[in-house]
Amino acid sequence: MKPNKLFISVALVALSCASPATIKEEAKTTEKIGKVNFPISCSIAAQEQFNHAVAALYSFWYAEALKAFTSLVENNPDCAMGYWGIAMSLWHPLWQPPDIETLKKGWAAVEKAKALNVKTERERDYITAIEAFYMDSEVLDHRTRALAYEKAMEQIYLRYPEDLEAAVFYALALNATALSTDKTYENQHKATEILMKVFAEKPEHPGAAHYLIHNNDYPPLADRALIAARRYASIAPSVPHALHMPSHIFTRLGLWEESIHSNRASAAAAKSNSSWFEQLHAMDYLAYAYLQGAQDREAKRVLDEANETGKVAPDNFASAYALAAIPARYALERRQWDAAVSLEPRQSSYIYTEAITYFARAIGSAQMGDLTSARKDIEKLQSLRDALLEAEQSYWADQVEIQHHAASAWLAYAEGKNEEALQLMVSAAKLEGSTEKHPVTPGAIVPAHELLGELLLELGKPEQALSEFETSLLSSPNRFNTFYGAARAAELLGDKEKSRVFYEKLVALCENADSERPELLEARAFLAMIGQ
Repeated sequence: MKPNKLFISVALVALSCASPATIKEEAKTTEKIGKVNFPISCSIAAQEQFNHAVAALYSFWYAEALKAFTSLVENNPDCAMGYWGIAMSLWHPLWQPPDIETLKKGWAAVEKAKALNVKTERERDYITAIEAFYMDSEVLDHRTRALAYEKAMEQIYLRYPEDLEAAVFYALALNATALSTDKTYENQHKATEILMKVFAEKPEHPGAAHYLIHNNDYPPLADRALIAARRYASIAPSVPHALHMPSHIFTRLGLWEESIHSNRASAAAAKSNSSWFEQLHAMDYLAYAYLQGAQDREAKRVLDEANETGKVAPDNFASAYALAAIPARYALERRQWDAAVSLEPRQSSYIYTEAITYFARAIGSAQMGDLTSARKDIEKLQSLRDALLEAEQSYWADQVEIQHHAASAWLAYAEGKNEEALQLMVSAAKLEGSTEKHPVTPGAIVPAHELLGELLLELGKPEQALSEFETSLLSSPNRFNTFYGAARAAELLGDKEKSRVFYEKLVALCENADSERPELLEARAFLAMIGQ
């Protein structure tokens, strides 16, 4: 159907005649970011703006939240909770610690809030809680202050049992202070119980849906957040991050087509808002999902778009990670060792992202027999790990150590040092199993247990290899190369039935494949042979 030219002309004229204030107001009314009712003692107009800002804050739309809270205090300079909102918008609990300048800005907002006549005890409690995070930042480390905030929010949660917003913010604080090495998931279980109650009562609450996803972004917990994941995008469709977040659970459960749909929408929305880091973050998850289904042409389009991106300013950990991860994944997932070797690291203040490129290059060089180049890249990994330790970034130091051990294992194997290779890869798998992935990534560039399975196959140990592939699938389900490795191991063991099961899973995984990978052709040939 052709568009009505007269209708379009009239619409354009009407739009051109509308005042900027009218256009802005209409855009605001059509914006969908979820429903929040956070009562404060400021004016009625300020209350409406405050609810909008908090809804943006719940979805980690920090730039929008900060803008809204700032506008609120400009129009309502005596509204203390507006300054609370500014301080809250400057801290990103699940992303990265704020730098010195940001801490100063946050503390200034806290001081302004405290200097005003705060009208209710509840509001004073909220301001005191965020004060606990910013206080003495020059002498107290980030975790100590985050824990202080968590304890303060716990008191608010207990003191005001009818305050659903206190419950949601407390749940986020629990997730922010959960240790990556805690396999009991104590904080996550506690937070999920709280959030489930809020979500049942307020199914349109963006914070409840969002934080249920984050709290269960772990292999054994992910299915508990599937309902929230499938609802969150419809709750806050105007927020690029809300369109992306469901894919955290889809990735954990290996639901690749749902992840693709989620991240295509998020990347497009972020691009229209010129939010580079949100766009690239979604693109990393998108490339990962495409590669699992052998949709290599689609993955290549994502890679090409990422490569066309110049230097992103300001430097952001999510964009830096994506720009390093996407090309590394595209090369290693497809066994394109020459492409891996040719990767060039992008300099970033987040040096753990540079390690991704050296890891991919080291594996590629070892696989191609270029041992000198492999050693150089492995030495670079070691130096990056040491720098991270010196900077007291122990989590990322461990992640680089995993890469260092895994790459060193392939080098040792290429050198004929089979026992050393096996010991190194086992240590990589154990270390990876003792920590959790960071929310910035859909998963390891290549899971260590998958690499261990592949090494065991090379060493002629298919029984042990099969066990490692099956272990890898528990934490990284429905991966192309893990299915293939498990099928090959079972085939070498003479277990045709188990091999058939894994090859069938591989073929089903690639229902929408747009390339003919050798492994996929092998799977189809095997199934055709045993079907005769």
